[in-house]
Amino acid sequence: MSKPYVVGIDIGGTNTVFGIVDARGVVLASSAIKTRKHATVEAYIDELHTELTKLLEVNDAIGKVHGIGIGAPNANYYTGTIEQGVNLPWPTPIPLARLVSEKFGIPVAITNDANAAAIGEMTYGAARGIKDFIMITLGTGVGSGIVINGQMVYGHDGFAGELGHVIVKRTNGRLCGCGRCGCLETYCSATGVARSAREFLEARPNEESLLRNIPTDEITSKDVYDAAVAGDKIAQDIFEFTGDILGAALADFVAFSAPQAFILFGGLAKSGDLLMRPLRNSLEKNLMPIWKGKVKVLISELKEADAAVLGASALGWEAKFMAPTPGMPASVPAPEAPLA
Repeated sequence: MSKPYVVGIDIGGTNTVFGIVDARGVVLASSAIKTRKHATVEAYIDELHTELTKLLEVNDAIGKVHGIGIGAPNANYYTGTIEQGVNLPWPTPIPLARLVSEKFGIPVAITNDANAAAIGEMTYGAARGIKDFIMITLGTGVGSGIVINGQMVYGHDGFAGELGHVIVKRTNGRLCGCGRCGCLETYCSATGVARSAREFLEARPNEESLLRNIPTDEITSKDVYDAAVAGDKIAQDIFEFTGDILGAALADFVAFSAPQAFILFGGLAKSGDLLMRPLRNSLEKNLMPIWKGKVKVLISELKEADAAVLGASALGWEAKFMAPTPGMPASVPAPEAPLA
């Protein structure tokens, strides 16, 4: 009997990464294409089909793929569509699950990238065996995936779990890309840390800092981390500020679903005690007494290079048992080049 595989596809605003994954969560091979180079979504899917087929042929996986999982910004699990995809060049909504399933002749499931990360963590990573947890992705923005009793929470419309857009500062809060002010991601994302650096440097003009050697509009969260590791007081205070806000927000999220753990993923999650110490202190300080000492904060166990593909591929196993794929008709036209 041939080994079963799934394909994971992670769609970003710049690149689309895809890979072949086996039942143990091993990425056999992966590749990528440019997301924005095509005038239409149909042309994009054509190239995806061509390049993925090449990858399958090289790895003797033709006819062995049982499902495709896709993680993408603003993707709706229920409808199989990408809605209000501001980072994509094509008009939305895009019925992506249907289009990809028709092209490949394989069941397809799609969800937003943070939910995909949570499913991947539950299937292959730090959340294995944990039925109640919240995934927090700390990247350009702050994403989240909420799992309760082993089930991903999608809400009535497929968009539940936007904890990065919980307002944490209601007076003079920072403007967010969503159009509101004071959202968590404006403070605790990589871009939020860079914004904090600019504010701290302006508010403390007479204090020396390694960050002053960098043009303020070019400072990144990595610059802040490097300066903090080197003993820079302003940079260390920025991490204190960030961890304090994030910990308090997590305490509020505990009151919502009483998770056993938070799983953190992304570049900021690798900051070690610079972030984790103030975060955990703030979390415990702000928890209701009934939850004190009960909630873990864990770091993702997925390899960064494979995480996006693994997260999406975990959804592929789910897609295998779907009939029909969300957002697609019950009958699927024969694909141009059958993969399963």
